Amino acid sequence: MFLDREPFMLLTDLSEPSIDGYSDEQFMRLALAQAAAAARQDEVPVGAVMVCNGRVVGSGFNQRESRQNPLCHAEIATIDAAARQLGSWRLSDCTIYVTLEPCLMCVGAILQARIGKLVFGCLDAKAGAVESLYRLCEDRRLNHQLPVVGGVLASEAGSLLSEFFTRLRVRKRESKIGERWPSG
Repeated sequence: MFLDREPFMLLTDLSEPSIDGYSDEQFMRLALAQAAAAARQDEVPVGAVMVCNGRVVGSGFNQRESRQNPLCHAEIATIDAAARQLGSWRLSDCTIYVTLEPCLMCVGAILQARIGKLVFGCLDAKAGAVESLYRLCEDRRLNHQLPVVGGVLASEAGSLLSEFFTRLRVRKRESKIGERWPSG
């Protein structure tokens, strides 16, 4: 399987005591730290953490570019890490925190894993499958629905994405200039 190549980074030592009393905002800050790690690796800055009974049991960030694999979204990595840690594909007692509204593929994985709750940061107008384009988490035709909280630290998550794509556009523009005007 594609996730077997190397372990995904976990935010906490899983032997630590539970971190009860954390708010959605505090767990979203952990997901934002994962997104920042993605940005440092020139990946689209989306991060996620999975929390079960007040404890982080999985985390991840986008790695599509570095792994050249379209499946390497933050949510997929996080679900995989949590399922391995807990020894079960059923994650019904877990909450997943994601910095960006999940896409169709990731919502599908969230539903398949029977995750108990989804918390996300900013909307994704081009690919969001929770509120923006589709509302899959509440679709009664599917065999699982889950509560969703959106907009948690949305401006921070949106800023990370905006800054990343601004830098990317500048780099592309500069490389085109360099191609047109080679030195020496």
